Amino acid sequence: MSAFALGTPVRLEDLESVARGGRRLSLPAAARARVARSRAALERAAASGEAHYGVNTGFGELAARRIPPDKIRQLQRNLVLSHSCGMGEPLGTAESRGLVFLRANELARGYSGCRPALVTLLAELVNRGVTPLIPSRGSVGASGDLAPQAHAALVVIGEGRALYRDKLLSGAKALAAARLSPLTLEAKEGLCLINGTQAMQSVGGLALLDALRVAEAADAACALSLEAIMGSDGPLDARIHALKPHSGQRRSAARMRALLAGSVIRESHREGDERVQDPYSFRCAPQVHGAVLEALEGARDVVEVELRSVTDNPLVVGGAVISGGNFHGQPLALAFDRAAAALASLAGVSERRVFQVVSGGGPGLPLFLAKDPGVESGYMIAQYVAAALASELKTLAHPAAADSIPTSANKEDFVSMGMWGALKLRKAVEAAAGVVAVELLSAAQGVEAHRPLKPGRGSAEVLRRLRRHAARSEGDEALSEKLETVRALVLSGAFGGVV
Repeated sequence: MSAFALGTPVRLEDLESVARGGRRLSLPAAARARVARSRAALERAAASGEAHYGVNTGFGELAARRIPPDKIRQLQRNLVLSHSCGMGEPLGTAESRGLVFLRANELARGYSGCRPALVTLLAELVNRGVTPLIPSRGSVGASGDLAPQAHAALVVIGEGRALYRDKLLSGAKALAAARLSPLTLEAKEGLCLINGTQAMQSVGGLALLDALRVAEAADAACALSLEAIMGSDGPLDARIHALKPHSGQRRSAARMRALLAGSVIRESHREGDERVQDPYSFRCAPQVHGAVLEALEGARDVVEVELRSVTDNPLVVGGAVISGGNFHGQPLALAFDRAAAALASLAGVSERRVFQVVSGGGPGLPLFLAKDPGVESGYMIAQYVAAALASELKTLAHPAAADSIPTSANKEDFVSMGMWGALKLRKAVEAAAGVVAVELLSAAQGVEAHRPLKPGRGSAEVLRRLRRHAARSEGDEALSEKLETVRALVLSGAFGGVV
């Protein structure tokens, strides 16, 4: 894979290719020249004697304090040190790599006023596998993600801690091991490193990619569940969905029709089945799944606009140094909240289908999918797990952006809480993937109860992909390991692209 050219537009797939896939970064000559011009403009502004926020002033409520030239370097170093007060478990390696990549990419746009050497060092942290250890808690999502990004900046100056070749080292030792040298920060460069929405972008962006994979897997799980209960494919009829032209609904229905095509199970009960209609969780699945898909895609669109944005402050534009509020995370916060609520809906409808399958909700299905009900409990408690995760998602659906707590002596009086929205979305994705994993595993067990009748061609492929990693239950067994395996498959996209 070719190196990503810093200073160019980013899509979520680019973020994933760098954060998870090890893609390298490069700083093209044109980007280097832009950064150098921006730096020269900032240095001219600093030499003019005028006050410029974060260049020769304090920060936040201390912005009115002028800083003499001989303390500019100390100011920038102190900024990074004082803002490094995050708490909690660290971000994942991919999330931290993504943060550093996205910050480097924004700086390479040439609107922040840093030196090219700073962008180069950030790029080499990614290229050489030096991953800052970044506590996950501490950002309120306005003035950017100050605390988490300050922890990343610590490594730039040879402080903090970082992972290098699976070892946790001091920042100085990690740099030395990777044959890199720390930088002494010049005017505004500390602010360049910490002021922006890259922590939210990385955590939430990667979570959204996973959420889209969960949504696609949910269509596959629903098709299997429909086969398991010997339900009707009538509600998937294209004529119905033509009359409610939501794109997501149409795509979900079309995907499920394709998965069920050629189903011998369906044909076996097309005539003489006295059941008139299936429960909503089956009959209205395209309407629910489609709405979820559109919500996730809408959130993705917002994040990708943010990935293409400049979120620093102040900015160097046309040679002028100007202050604004592009660091505010409200667009991301609202997008992440919408996505989390959508996943709660997806998990809720999936859990209802699990209930139907394990409760003998169709012809030929033994209670709890047990071979000898009573002696065996079968998948009884698997449905409890789905219910517990679905309930957890209802709490995670509470909007982070509904809250704001003023900071910095009320100078920063309305904040987005978008970082919590991103972290909460990550939790929601994991929970929703767990519910869909329960549905896939229980539905597969149910479909196999109808042998020798065969499912649709697409459903059969889903079943094959599942059984390569999780064998059929031949009696009571501990299911936890299988469920975690299937959850990992869901998050990996293993059930995508079947049809």
